[in-house]
Amino acid sequence: MNADQVDEALRDRIERDILAPLADFENPDLEWRRLFAEVLGTFLLVLVAAGAGMMSEAFPDTISRTAAVTAPGIMVMAIIMFMGRVSGAHLNPAVSIAFSMRDDFPWRRVPGYIGAQLVGASLAALTLRAVLDVSAKYGSNYPASGYSNWRALAIEGLLTLGLVSVILGTASGAQNIGMFGALGVGGYIALAGLWASPISGASMNPARTFGPDIVSGDLHSYWIYVLGPLAGAMLAVAIAYGLRGPGGGRAGSAAAQGDIETEVARPDQA
Repeated sequence: MNADQVDEALRDRIERDILAPLADFENPDLEWRRLFAEVLGTFLLVLVAAGAGMMSEAFPDTISRTAAVTAPGIMVMAIIMFMGRVSGAHLNPAVSIAFSMRDDFPWRRVPGYIGAQLVGASLAALTLRAVLDVSAKYGSNYPASGYSNWRALAIEGLLTLGLVSVILGTASGAQNIGMFGALGVGGYIALAGLWASPISGASMNPARTFGPDIVSGDLHSYWIYVLGPLAGAMLAVAIAYGLRGPGGGRAGSAAAQGDIETEVARPDQA
């Protein structure tokens, strides 16, 4: 194979593996699939994250803190593996905003993604309340007794700084839709919960806290779990710029936007 053939093969591969998926993402007819994926993914995340606290209230002394903070991390691993290629598996308004600030995700799609995440979280809290007959407040996040709101805010900001840094770092290699992203993000969520959950609950996600809060009707501390993660996400974007320069590259965009295949060859067409 000569140099011209190699160049042509390389161009064909780039168009097939990178440019075609990104162009497909711009197809507005497929947006409902991505939004549905965000609803489903956030539903499953909150079902586990809020479910641990609510299950503990329904069945005392059955779920340890270690299990309660590890389970959401494992769930996020699974979600990224099974639907990361559809929507990018943001599952978190702070992540959607961070990707957009990095120019890896279109700003015009952020409201839809955030809306889908809030709906999925609320449906999960409603489901848990109906099944367990326990108030959704037991599945939410609150500052620890004896600790000020500002300390909880600082912890949420620091934890989200780390989370979004991991996400942006794996996304820079288009790995947020694969095994590396799943292990990195899920592992970080579990690790953060293990050491920091006693202070703030280690939410790192405005949608995760919104679901139980809105269903229980108790939003008095919710501002902490919006302001902290957003501040942490913005700082993570600034750090990513310092480490890797501006975003908007093909790899990061592919990880943030997903990779839906619109055409599947039938067996008789293979």
